[in-house]
Amino acid sequence: MRLSSWLTTVVMAAALLGAGCVYELDVQQGNKLEQTDVEKVVVGMTRSQVRFLLGTPVITDSFHDDRWDYLYYFRPGRSDKAEHRWIIVWFDENVVREVQLDVEAQPQ
Repeated sequence: MRLSSWLTTVVMAAALLGAGCVYELDVQQGNKLEQTDVEKVVVGMTRSQVRFLLGTPVITDSFHDDRWDYLYYFRPGRSDKAEHRWIIVWFDENVVREVQLDVEAQPQ
């Protein structure tokens, strides 16, 4: 009887201590772009060259075929600090016209 009450106390203590240890997942969305690859995108490149360097864009709008958006968001599990990145590549027909780096999100 004494061993079972001691064992019950140990199990209860372990359960209470374990309940406070909640694992939080890292949240990662979008394309992780290396700065060296982003810097290689220049005016005059074709769409296929941009796709080779940066990958498939996160957003392609069928109403605005001249724009590709590359978004990236990463927040480590228990951290409140998140890494944001938004790059927009503008095209004239099939050729890069402009690259906007680290665009700020603007609420509408």
